[in-house]
Amino acid sequence: MSTAQTRRIGDVILSLNNISLAFGGVKALTDISFDVRQHEIRAIIGPNGAGKSSMLNVINGVYHPQQGEIIFRGKPRRGMNTYEAARSGIARTFQNIALFKGMTVLDNIMAGRTLRMKSNFLMQALRFGPAEREEIAHRMKVEEIIDFLEIQHIRKTPVGQLPYGLQKRVDLARALAMEPEILLLDEPMAGMNVEEKQDMCRFILDVNDQFGTTVVLIEHDMGVVMDISDRVVVLDYGKKIGDGTPDEVRGNEEVIRAYLGGEKVAA
Repeated sequence: MSTAQTRRIGDVILSLNNISLAFGGVKALTDISFDVRQHEIRAIIGPNGAGKSSMLNVINGVYHPQQGEIIFRGKPRRGMNTYEAARSGIARTFQNIALFKGMTVLDNIMAGRTLRMKSNFLMQALRFGPAEREEIAHRMKVEEIIDFLEIQHIRKTPVGQLPYGLQKRVDLARALAMEPEILLLDEPMAGMNVEEKQDMCRFILDVNDQFGTTVVLIEHDMGVVMDISDRVVVLDYGKKIGDGTPDEVRGNEEVIRAYLGGEKVAA
């Protein structure tokens, strides 16, 4: 039995209904609908230019679609920006790592706690009273994440000195520091070697299992997608051409023709 088959899936937490997004005369997304359930790993796949990153940008408020409706936790979401999305429990990693290269791993992950800090800037700078206690509590949470992702040995290393695979892990750690309900991962394994991909797969599954975090990911490695995903939505030229379990998508003739070059995905 696959890991996905044994995962406990809850009710729908996020619905995207008839989403259309255009930039001038260029249509990035056309009438796309799908949902995301609590505690699942939901993959978005498709060739380059299919609209995958645009869809993640819609979910976390970077783009606002011209048509369609987003429902999060049962309520319509209108005009939400990235800050509001983050405060509501949606965290994001990026294909191109956006870390503070001159800062240590610890400080980069602490940056992910910013939205949860209640003390004002002056109190934080002076580390006075409640601000000091709050910082200690946040640092304890960060240390838990460092232990969880097995990066204790680099905690005080500037991120810019780390190899690419470890930088991707730090990027994941910073997103987890927000304690998100939904974690959006944009090609978390791009550019990794086989061993690094195996590690990242394990961490994504552990985040989903131990933290109960819902994961929505874009990934080009079909072996990874089929192994760890509960459901897969397939985009091509900004349109949805498939949606279902990995087995259902694997056998979808339109997906095979449009995305997989006429060959079925290996089981």
